[in-house]
Amino acid sequence: MSAPQKTMAELAAEYGLAPNEYQVVLDRLGREPNQVELGVFSVMWSEHCSYKSSKIHLGKFPTTGDRVICGPGENAGVIDIDDGDACIFKMESHNHPSFIEPYQGAATGVGGIMRDVFTMGARPVALLNALRFGDPSHEKTRRLVTGVVSGIGGYGNCVGVPTVAGETNFHPGYNGNILVNAMCVGLARSDAIFYSAAPAPGLSVVYFGSKTGRDGIHGATMSSAEFDDESDSKRPTVQVGDPFAEKLLIEATLELMASGAVAAIQDMGAAGLTSSSVEMAGKGGVGIELDMDAVPQREEGMTAYEMMLSESQERMLAILKPGREDDGRRIFEKWGLDAAVIGKTTDTGRLVLRHHGEVVCDVPLAPLFDDAPLYDRPWIQPTLQPRLDPKEVPPPESWRDAVLKVVACPDMASKRWIWEQYDRHVMADTLHDSATGADAGVVRVHGTDKGLAVTSDCTPRYVQADPYEGGKQAVAEAWRNLTAVGARPIAITDNLNFGNPQRPEIMGQIVRAIDGMAEACRALDFPVVSGNVSLYNETNGVAIPPTPTVGAVGLLKNYDIVTGFGGMAEGDTLVLIGQTVGELGSSLYLREVLGREEGAPPPVDLALEKKTGDFVRGLIEAGELTVVHDLSDGGLIGAAADLALASDCGVVLDATSETHAHVLLFGEDQARYLVATSSPQTILDAARGAGLHASVVGHAVGTDFASAGPKGELFRIPLKDLREIHEGWLPNWIAG
Repeated sequence: MSAPQKTMAELAAEYGLAPNEYQVVLDRLGREPNQVELGVFSVMWSEHCSYKSSKIHLGKFPTTGDRVICGPGENAGVIDIDDGDACIFKMESHNHPSFIEPYQGAATGVGGIMRDVFTMGARPVALLNALRFGDPSHEKTRRLVTGVVSGIGGYGNCVGVPTVAGETNFHPGYNGNILVNAMCVGLARSDAIFYSAAPAPGLSVVYFGSKTGRDGIHGATMSSAEFDDESDSKRPTVQVGDPFAEKLLIEATLELMASGAVAAIQDMGAAGLTSSSVEMAGKGGVGIELDMDAVPQREEGMTAYEMMLSESQERMLAILKPGREDDGRRIFEKWGLDAAVIGKTTDTGRLVLRHHGEVVCDVPLAPLFDDAPLYDRPWIQPTLQPRLDPKEVPPPESWRDAVLKVVACPDMASKRWIWEQYDRHVMADTLHDSATGADAGVVRVHGTDKGLAVTSDCTPRYVQADPYEGGKQAVAEAWRNLTAVGARPIAITDNLNFGNPQRPEIMGQIVRAIDGMAEACRALDFPVVSGNVSLYNETNGVAIPPTPTVGAVGLLKNYDIVTGFGGMAEGDTLVLIGQTVGELGSSLYLREVLGREEGAPPPVDLALEKKTGDFVRGLIEAGELTVVHDLSDGGLIGAAADLALASDCGVVLDATSETHAHVLLFGEDQARYLVATSSPQTILDAARGAGLHASVVGHAVGTDFASAGPKGELFRIPLKDLREIHEGWLPNWIAG
């Protein structure tokens, strides 16, 4: 049936509104909506826009702190980085679009997250991405990887913002629904932050940027539903990006802000013109009236419904101060952008749309903006994996094979093939990126001695085994990665990726992961200032592994004092700071060597995490350490291999005192750092004085990666062979 033949109730179901939600629409309006009004309600009440299943639990996060200027609720979070400077950042998902059309889905994810940042007055200075793909042997995985990576590089490189960090994992759990989480970090002056709330009635509403087309219609609704075998038919809901238009948009927006003409501003992201106009008016407590005939359009005969729900890219909506319309027009013409006054703010508290001289929408803003359905969905405690006694986990049959399996597995193997496609040094302020070897990317705050450290982290297999401990660990590892480069962690953004929240077992994952994350944020003084929730990540009822990704930012007061993996020299001693029990549950060793995905993840002692991290950072700031790496995936083997490869220097580990050497070498205990130093006794004494455990675990020597064990040498691998295998997996797999 064509749309006019369907009842509004049938259309509501098609647009993603549940029967009870449609009844609320009827109650609020006191009548049946027309198609435009129904479309507006459906996108604003979608999971993607309203957070209706997660909002209650998101309130558990700490969102304030000494350095927080603006927490959740705006386009991005804002933190104080001293001297009148501010850092603005956020992470957001583009999962569903990237699965359907990987190049444009990933590209527009990059474009969208940049607009969230510069719409608040910041110039973007760094990009990160967290990517999760399916089994490398799955028929779709190679195409998805090449498309997503090309889209990220194609957009970010063209717009001229460096991609400095990120992570890429592979697991069969993502076969039917990949994850593409993009993060942007920008810089602004703290007295020049722009917000989205319309300040008063009677002001002009100005549209500027690219013209509106039919791409991306109902994109927010599509992102709020699970996939099935017909998902490829949703290609029309994927937007098309133009990075060159975005570059013009950045410059025009920042110039418009500098002119003093802006009263409020909002990018057009999910739900396009609908969400931007509703949020600006709703936050300001005013009404808004739009003339749809004035909207710049690139296609003939567009309806008001199509214009309001289009997610065409590179578009902004601004409310200008009285009499400043001509100033805005001159700036937009200078940058070659379409611009038009398309409406005004009112005192009615309503959204009114006119098209071809007729009122095609007239609804109250309150139910759209802050009266969306809010669910406290039923949930059940996740089934937890029991802890594995590390001494009962068998050692490898072949040590050499075990080391190579861990170091060269898809999760651990070099991602050089990916990051070489990203411009990491445009803007000339990048100090650490994916190539240099460090736990976090680092960019200078231009014109100062300061640096920003940025990272993104999550270990989905931990969250799968225990969402609470896995949620704690995601935050703790992000904190540790910033600390390991010498930065003081300030705040996080998050991207909570889960399956269908209407299933109690999935809702249980969401609730407990948030509980763990919130506890870690409080203990580490690491507030959440922005974020995104992406639900319904599943296909035919099979959900992804729970993946609450954490993006984090820290401050280096002097970027000359920064640490990384490189710089270890012949004769250095490797000191492990932190206690090793040998946690092998949900470890890479267990999965890659023994073929078992089981066991409780390593517990996170947050007090110990903070104490150890503060100690290590103190040594860095005092100039005592230059080579530092936190321990995570692959344990000591993974960290030592990273140091050896980044420094091009052999390492011989020492497990001679261990009855169960594999417990020391592959255990993934938390709150640990591996450092290379020419003054090991100084570090050991300092740790002892601080009440922390530290021990010598090896030396930098020769040209091999090796380890001694209780009964003789365990393995010896020439560094050149280790490098070839570590760096060879991904390009060889891509080549087929």
